[in-house]
This record gives sequence, structure tokens and C-alpha cells, in this order.
Amino acid sequence: MKLAVVGGGSTYTPELIDGFARLRDTLPIEELVLVDPAADRLDLVGGLARRIFAKQDHAGRITTTTDLDAGVADADAVLLQLRVGGQAARNQDETWPLECGCVGQETTGAGGLAKALRTVPVVLDIAERVRRANSDAWIIDFTNPVGIVTRALLQAGHKAVGLCNVAIGFQRKFARLLDVNPSEVHLDHVGLNHLTWELGVRLGGPDGENVLPKLLAEHGDTIADDLHMDRRLVDRLGVVPSYYLRYFYAHDEVVRELGTKPSRAAEVAAMEKELLAMYGDPTLDEKPGLLAKRGGAFYSEAAVDLAASLLGNGGSPVQVVNTYNNGTLPFLPDGAVIEVQARVGHDGATPLAVPALDPLYAGLIANVTAYEDLALEAALRGGRDRVFKALLAHPLIGQYAYAEGLTDRLIAHNREHLTWA
Repeated sequence: MKLAVVGGGSTYTPELIDGFARLRDTLPIEELVLVDPAADRLDLVGGLARRIFAKQDHAGRITTTTDLDAGVADADAVLLQLRVGGQAARNQDETWPLECGCVGQETTGAGGLAKALRTVPVVLDIAERVRRANSDAWIIDFTNPVGIVTRALLQAGHKAVGLCNVAIGFQRKFARLLDVNPSEVHLDHVGLNHLTWELGVRLGGPDGENVLPKLLAEHGDTIADDLHMDRRLVDRLGVVPSYYLRYFYAHDEVVRELGTKPSRAAEVAAMEKELLAMYGDPTLDEKPGLLAKRGGAFYSEAAVDLAASLLGNGGSPVQVVNTYNNGTLPFLPDGAVIEVQARVGHDGATPLAVPALDPLYAGLIANVTAYEDLALEAALRGGRDRVFKALLAHPLIGQYAYAEGLTDRLIAHNREHLTWA
């Protein structure tokens, strides 16, 4: 079995490597190729990756390359974790929207649109080259914004499934609070990528006892604190929203906070510099503790589980993924990409049935889906007017003056990545 990781020079990668090493019985990798245009980072990350495999007696071979076509040749699955423009572009995504009084974040709002415009064309080019190399290869997308990128891949006819670590993070957190094995926790996870709610927490499987009321009653303060949300809001909802919902439920408060501290991108850039220095230490043979602060917790476990299921090598039969709606949420088009529990196998992902949603959630999901329609159109076809319409449609923006100002700023800050600008 051969896997390729595009964006393999990321400081995230040792988290992925650690999972591949520990879970080799679930996903028996014979060859792993790390692909990245940054040769210097590849050398550091690749060296540590080999040492992690060696320490854990993994027999698989790890290679690195800056040649995408060579890296994906004959791969059974390709995992995408790239960041077009690097942390510098992310820093811009998180700062210039604040000038218009709007949240600055890399996956939602104006910053999220900028990332989509930079990313979709690049990902589609990569996917086409993967298809030419092996038309049976699966593409697992971890590249944000996952929902929009996955939809672009599926619309272009690629064998693709989107992956996010939010659900597995909640699963592990709830398992700790309940003092049970994570495999016993099943989430009624519903929504779009980075716009989801845990409507139930069930023990033993999809039809198990819903212990969410018990969790909120006994651990509501802990859950609310982790979300940086008011406990009263969580109690009134009676569900657990993704922490990304804070950008919607407390937008103005978040904007004020972001204006008083360095961007997350600046923090991550400093962290990456320190991590890369660590990776260069020839005695380091495990992922460093600092990596936990970088983000992406449990990413490796989720990726291994998904790849194993898609490649017919076991894996959990039900997982949270991003895939076509196909009637699951009846108020959305079939071609929308949603993030829900799905049955996953070698033929792909089929969403499980979802009960009728409260309009409080369905309305926001429909609104953001409409924005994603326009965002993808802008990413595929370009043009100032399409960018403006996408921004105007976003519920975090929605005002003419804001959309006008943000459109100009987005194009100005991303001109080098926009072929039409």
C-alpha cells in the first residue's frame, strides 16, 4: 500500500506519522511519500518521520520529493494538507477583515473566502494529476476550507472525501468526561464543515443511549469554557456547537478580542520555527509536546481510520466526513457538501439519516451553503463581482459597505494567487 501526503513538509506531518506508526495494523503502509515544494522543510520533516517509524519498528519506507507527479505515481490514496501562501497569507486572512469590522479567520468569513480562492484551483490541478497517475486513487482532503474544497473535487468527478478533526476531538473529550473508551462514543454530528452541532452523544453506537443531557448537567462549565462560550448559551441550545460557531454567536465580541492581540497565524509561525528547529535534532524520534499546541489534535487517528475504510482494510464502519448531501438534509441541494456521520467503505461515504433539524440550525446551514455556492463559483471562474456576491451572502458580512470594502482588500492582498486579478 502506497500513500502520498501533499503538503508533507508541514509541521503537522509528525502528528500524522505518529498515527501511521502506532496504527500500522489498521493501515499497513508499505511506502509513504511526503510531497512538498519546500525542500528544506521536507528534509527536516522527512528525517524525523523516518526516525519515528524506526523507533516504533514500522517496516514502511518513507521518501520525500518536490516532484508532485513522481510522488503521487501509483499511490492508493493521496492526503491533501496544503496551505497556499503559507502562514504569511493566513496572517493576512486574519487581519485585513478586521479593518472592516468583520471577523478575521482563515476558514470562515472574508478570510475563509480568500483561502478558498487561493486553494481551489491548486487542489483541482493536483487532483487531476493524481487521476492521471492512478484513476482508482482516493483523495482525502484535510485542506481548509474543507467543505468548499471537497465540493470542488467531487464536482470535478474525483474520488474524494473531506476530513476534519473537530468531531474526533469532541469524541475524545466526551469520552474522557464520561470515563469510557472513545470507541463507545457516537456523535449525532450535523452541519457543514466548521459549522456543526453535536445534537446527541450516544454510547455504544448510533442507536445507543443519548447521554448529552447528562454531560451538559455534570460538565457544562467545562464544555462551555472549552468552547469559549457562555454556559447559559450552551444550556439554552441544549446541544454542543462547534467552537467555530463562536464567530457567529459572538461575532462582535470576537472582533474586539482579535483587535487586541497578535493573529493566530503569527503565533503559529513562531511555533513552526521552533518546531522545525526541533525536527532538525537527529536524536529526536517522537513528535514533540509542542506540536499539540500547533493544532490538529487526533488528526492522525481520523486520517488512518478514513484511509483504512476507503482502501478496504478495515477501519470504523461509521465516521464523520464531508461528502455530498444527496437528500440527507432535505432543505439543501443534493450537490451540497455536508459534514455528518456516514458509512464509509471502498465505494466512498454514504451519510446516515439525520432527524429534522431545528430552524435555528437549518437556517444557518442553508445560508452558509448558499455562500459556499457563490464562493466556489468565484474560485472557479474569478471576477470581482463574484467575490462581492459571495461576501454579501455570508451571514458574518451581509452588508453592502462591508462587502465592497472587503472585496477590494481581498483582491489587493491575494493578487499574486489570483490568475484573473
